[in-house]
Amino acid sequence: MLLLAIESSGLVASVAIMSEDKLIGEYTTNFKKTHSQTLLPMLDEVVRMTGISLDDVDAIAVSGGPGSFTGLRIGAATAKGLGLALDKPLIHVPTVDALAYNLFGTNQVICPIMDARRQQVYTGLYTFEGDAFKVLCQQKAVGIEEIVQEINGMGSPVIFLGDGVAVYRDIIEKTIQVPCSFAPLHLNAQRAGALAALGKIYFEEGRLETADEHVPDYLRLSQAERELKERQAREAAR
Repeated sequence: MLLLAIESSGLVASVAIMSEDKLIGEYTTNFKKTHSQTLLPMLDEVVRMTGISLDDVDAIAVSGGPGSFTGLRIGAATAKGLGLALDKPLIHVPTVDALAYNLFGTNQVICPIMDARRQQVYTGLYTFEGDAFKVLCQQKAVGIEEIVQEINGMGSPVIFLGDGVAVYRDIIEKTIQVPCSFAPLHLNAQRAGALAALGKIYFEEGRLETADEHVPDYLRLSQAERELKERQAREAAR
């Protein structure tokens, strides 16, 4: 089994190749260049350095959203193009799930928070029971205070990670009522290695789709769509 993983849901651009028993290669960057500039060159470099032919890949794991609309579209287009060209299936891995999988083995509740702006986050709640990854609350877009109150109601220690930590840490620390911690920087962001590891589980479970079937999970309307909807509402109210 050989998987290619593509992560482009946020500022991080990351690609990885994973075999049955090891992470063969991973290339991750986290700085302000567009994924259209970085993703394909990174993929070419990983392929060149590992000497692996993409023809030998069994499936392509792609970060399926939520996240940056532009980033998700670039990642989806890349994965779909490769899937069609190579005749390979895709593995749709929810972005927030893969982010939580960075913290494999923790006994705390895991709460990834990706900044969705307007005081909202893309988030979910997860835990591990032994080696088993458990989804306590599926990924969703909610206000930061709403997810904190949900955690307070659970009464369990929690660890936060994601780019939303830097934005909302003060609010979290003022409103959290259970023991909490924050992931270290090397585990705080999306990475294709974690995406591949979770994608491997989904692959073994047969959770595959064709390139034509893949559609990102945006969870919210884009800014352009929101503005159109608001304009239509104003015009209808006249």
